[in-house]
Amino acid sequence: MKTLYVEGDTFLHRLSPRAKLLGLAMASLFLFVIHSPVVLVVAAMFGCIVYASLRLGWRQSWLRLRPILLTIAVVALFTLVLNGQHDALVVVTRLTALALLAAAVTATTSTGDFIDEITRLAMPLERLGLVKAADIGLSIGLVIRFVPEILSRYQAIRDAHSARGLKVRPLTLAVPLIILTLKNADEIAAAIDARGIRAQK
Repeated sequence: MKTLYVEGDTFLHRLSPRAKLLGLAMASLFLFVIHSPVVLVVAAMFGCIVYASLRLGWRQSWLRLRPILLTIAVVALFTLVLNGQHDALVVVTRLTALALLAAAVTATTSTGDFIDEITRLAMPLERLGLVKAADIGLSIGLVIRFVPEILSRYQAIRDAHSARGLKVRPLTLAVPLIILTLKNADEIAAAIDARGIRAQK
């Protein structure tokens, strides 16, 4: 299974997972409280600088960011039509800044570190009897690992349609993608249960 993590020795790589996750959470709150286009443009530029500091290269960066940037463009277009230029600018700059910062964190934090940190942060909830901290960490780790896998499947299905001369439509791509993803998820769940990885209730 593929991962979004990239080996490196940048400042973000050396920063502790907890500091990165807390910093991302604070940045998210800040971005959704602020409505000034000027401030959000500066935040988006800062996000670009942070992501560029990873030195992944233009091609690799585009491949990683393309799905989310295209989604942001669609959301911004609808916002422009429905609410005007000001709201569209706010949406595109806010989401771009958040996407770049989140991508930088996932690229510099291994899945294992994510799971360990989320598990530790969820321990107070476990003491209250609300959740199993290990299950929370495992769930989030699997989500992170599944993202690049799903994108790869989408690309493979789209290429297969194009090779057969079939018109690429969202519905024709979505159905096999959902089926393959659910099948893989079921296999992973069975493997986890067979190994007794999930916390026992």
